[in-house]
Amino acid sequence: MASNRVFMVAEKPSIALSIASVLSHGQMSTRRGSTEVHEFEGKFLGVHVHFKVTSVIGHVFSVDFPEKYQNWTLTDPLDLFQAPVLKTEANPKAHIRRHLSQEARGYGNLVLWLDCDREGENICFEVIDCIGHSNETRRKIYRARFSSVTEKDILKAMDNLVEPNEDEALSVDARQEIDLKVGVAFTRFQTHFFQGKYGNLDARVISYGPCQTPTLGFCVQRYLQINTFKPEKFWVVRPYIIQKGYELQLEWERNKLFDFDVAVMFQKLVMEDGMLVVTEIAEKQESKSRPSGLNTVNLLKVASSALGFGPQMAMQIAERLYTQGFISYPRTESTAYPSSFDFRGTLGAQVNNPTWGDYVQRLLADGYQKPRSGTDVGDHPPVTPLRSATEDMLGNDAWRLYEYICKHFIGTVSPDCKYVRTKVDFSIGGESFHCVGQRVLVKGFTSIMPWLAINEKNLPQFTKGEKLEVSKVDLHEGLTSPPDYLSESELISLMEKNGIGTDASISVHINNICERNYVQVQAGRKLVPTALGITLIRGYQCIDPDLCLPDIRSFIEQQITLVAKGQADHFRVVQHVLQQFMQKYSYFVKQIENMDALFEAQFSPLADSGRVLSKCGKCLRYMKHISSQPSRLYCNTCEEVYYLPQKGSIKLYKEITCPLDNFELLICSMPGPDGKSFSLCPYCYNSPPFEGIDTLFGAVKSGPSGKLGKGAGMPCFLCPHPTCRHSLIAQGVCACPECSGTLVLDPVSAPKWRLCCNMCNFLVLLPQGAHQISTTRERCPDCDSTILEVDFNKKTTPLENGETLYTGCILCDELLHSLVEMKYGKSFFGSRGRGRGRRGGHRGRGRATGKKVDPRMSFRDF
Repeated sequence: MASNRVFMVAEKPSIALSIASVLSHGQMSTRRGSTEVHEFEGKFLGVHVHFKVTSVIGHVFSVDFPEKYQNWTLTDPLDLFQAPVLKTEANPKAHIRRHLSQEARGYGNLVLWLDCDREGENICFEVIDCIGHSNETRRKIYRARFSSVTEKDILKAMDNLVEPNEDEALSVDARQEIDLKVGVAFTRFQTHFFQGKYGNLDARVISYGPCQTPTLGFCVQRYLQINTFKPEKFWVVRPYIIQKGYELQLEWERNKLFDFDVAVMFQKLVMEDGMLVVTEIAEKQESKSRPSGLNTVNLLKVASSALGFGPQMAMQIAERLYTQGFISYPRTESTAYPSSFDFRGTLGAQVNNPTWGDYVQRLLADGYQKPRSGTDVGDHPPVTPLRSATEDMLGNDAWRLYEYICKHFIGTVSPDCKYVRTKVDFSIGGESFHCVGQRVLVKGFTSIMPWLAINEKNLPQFTKGEKLEVSKVDLHEGLTSPPDYLSESELISLMEKNGIGTDASISVHINNICERNYVQVQAGRKLVPTALGITLIRGYQCIDPDLCLPDIRSFIEQQITLVAKGQADHFRVVQHVLQQFMQKYSYFVKQIENMDALFEAQFSPLADSGRVLSKCGKCLRYMKHISSQPSRLYCNTCEEVYYLPQKGSIKLYKEITCPLDNFELLICSMPGPDGKSFSLCPYCYNSPPFEGIDTLFGAVKSGPSGKLGKGAGMPCFLCPHPTCRHSLIAQGVCACPECSGTLVLDPVSAPKWRLCCNMCNFLVLLPQGAHQISTTRERCPDCDSTILEVDFNKKTTPLENGETLYTGCILCDELLHSLVEMKYGKSFFGSRGRGRGRRGGHRGRGRATGKKVDPRMSFRDF
């Protein structure tokens, strides 16, 4: 019966394994699927059932526009604000949707073990959509809420199953739709406008994002503060005394003066007096509080400032530590521990750790402290260690982050640091000075977190009314200094303060502005904006400052939070926000000349960029190749831009012209020793002349949607032209065994001749050192593959009597088959044929092996 079967889905395979291991007590069967499937018997809600546990790999679906809106040239970006959106599989090759649908058949209970945040809640409903549960069976859908993958937490979650929260899932849908439509509309317009005019932007796309752009705005704002800063001279009066052989500098109560003459006057008054009088001695015991619990934002800040990890890398390491069971869930906004938290048990797990085990033992023996009250936002407890580990177990980077998480947790239950602060006030010449000393009484939590220790400074003994002779009086001259570039840690603080992003997305937004070439990370994890980043923000400030200020995004996040709490309608929030941005977009387009003036001052026009490369088929004048991203050709006469593949080097291909449009062909050579080379016509690549070319190669994309240029991406090895010597028809040899592609002859691979798949990275190495290998117009009568003609080197020819010319099928001919080698793929050759080759124009003979031809190797698609 279906009611006696329970289907469980986790967010990652490792979490599915942990859940299954705990619930089955290790007694389970495991088999492979799109993700692993674990099965076992057990009890569910007091009834004996059969369990099946599997997982997704993050989001099952991503949001995108329908096909009719994908073309950058034909679609007006303004239309995108009101365009429909659809959900497509985020990772089609993984076949997660099919996997869930098949595995869930016959199971009447669904338990969702997705991560317990809004994104996880959204994935819950993606899983429900894949499995196809109807409203009538909703009562049989359960949600497990957990913060770690320990046995205790998993069993507790099983005893407290709840319903999935649809409001939280809808809030994620709202954010995804807003970000997609706003981001893609602005990005397409900006990219099309500026890359069609300037050649040295060095960016594949000029992207805009409702979170990304305000994040960049913070970096540029600091840059502008630095650039407009005017240093000022200041002066400080610094008297010194010598006590018991030590020189002590005193601090001036006025701090500093910006008038030299007045500063000199005070210096003279002090020097003329010459005697300091101790006017007050204040001694006070102070306390430095232990930290609150560790949330995601503080973890990212410390990882950047102290460990040198970027936010993206830090989150990846933290997630890996979580899935391995070393730490609790790393995405949390809370810094307060729940009242039921087991501090003794968590500390007990660390007593045998070779690094801090002794300290933990003393803490348990002397009694640990109750942590400071922090903020509880109701999501997850603070990030805490669950299991003890060593550097050998984790590796260097993961160990350093784990070490900090452990020490922070131990610090939260350690005593406060207590110290005595002594301040001694002096008077001389009518001016007041002082010195401060600090002496630690109890190290407390700073014993385990020494980087937060109090800097001790011992003062000599003074008595009130005591008179001391000044040893010297300096007049120190200094310059006010500008602020430094924003560090990642400071940027994270600003984003949190202004409501930009969430604990889950902050690292993604910072990574985006780095990848877009808007900022560069320099020494000390400082974020220095590039010319492109600065010009963009200055342009937004000229046209509509709201576009780069945090206020609008903060408002959107507040509205989305209302949706998550069930206090606002998902559809109305999305429509309201999109209506605002639609009006802003229209105004932005009308005022784009203001931003263009800034670009004109900073970047070079296309006509002045690049180097002469190939002839235009329309005007027969030479076009220039602009190699900076995005790689493209520019015809100054026609004022046309032709985009090229974005990886690899571009060269002219023997001045051969395309028979369709008269453009000179180019050769693109992909990087690496096994990188393929292929020819392309610039015009056909951007405007495929044949219908049905649905698989395009190397098209520039922005975010989740949109090809750049009209149908960008048809090289010669996809072209079905019937007579061109460089087309798929002429150069194709046989079907690829790995995918639906075709193996084609690499035109410039000599002397290391090879076949490359026009869809995947499958390679076949042909006889090495041959003078020439070319395709013929003949087909193999057995497998319908194209017959190759090989002209061997005289010195290394495998043919009898020194003959060099040989024709045959690489699948069926025994000699050729023995000379080829497969790379990057499954077993290529299902057969060795019967020797259908010809030496010197005469048909050769060979032995048949009796093996059948692999049906995948037929010469299809022609």
